[in-house]
Amino acid sequence: MTRPFSRLLLAALLALFCIPLASSNSLAEKGKPWIHEIRFGVLDHDTDNLWSGFSEESGIDLNAELIFSPSYQIWHGRIRPNLGLSVNTEGDTSKVYAGGVWQYLFEKGFFFDLGAGLAIHDGETNNPQAIDSKELGSRVLLHFSFELGYTVSAHSRISLMFDHVSNGYTNDPNEGLDTVGIRYGYLL
Repeated sequence: MTRPFSRLLLAALLALFCIPLASSNSLAEKGKPWIHEIRFGVLDHDTDNLWSGFSEESGIDLNAELIFSPSYQIWHGRIRPNLGLSVNTEGDTSKVYAGGVWQYLFEKGFFFDLGAGLAIHDGETNNPQAIDSKELGSRVLLHFSFELGYTVSAHSRISLMFDHVSNGYTNDPNEGLDTVGIRYGYLL
């Protein structure tokens, strides 16, 4: 399968899996949109000296993420389902991810999010001859994210984001991949 085709297929499969989770009857009854926020960003791909420890891939990731409206209140914040996509501009590892995001809002407009879930990628899994690419060990990876931002207006947010994917030492190799960047969020 070619990389562009596999990206579209993976995105479609994850969307089909996540949309039923996000569209609950209680939201339809209340007249609320089933999407809470749409985020777009530019991320530095495979950032050096972070959780993964080293960098081999290059380029910038163009990122888009949907945060869905169904939520559960816990620890003074809210957990919401999410679905995202990061496409690398240099043809290195791209990924589709889904899971949950715990969001905490401070009084002065600041917020932070902690995310966890799974990602599917189109990069290398185990190829020692691959030059300038990470060996991620498996096609399905764990996905973790951290975001710190500020709510600029009723509908606009700006934030700094970090995310990490790896197989969590369930397979060998497990080189992991980190990205860092800036995102804009539009609240519906």
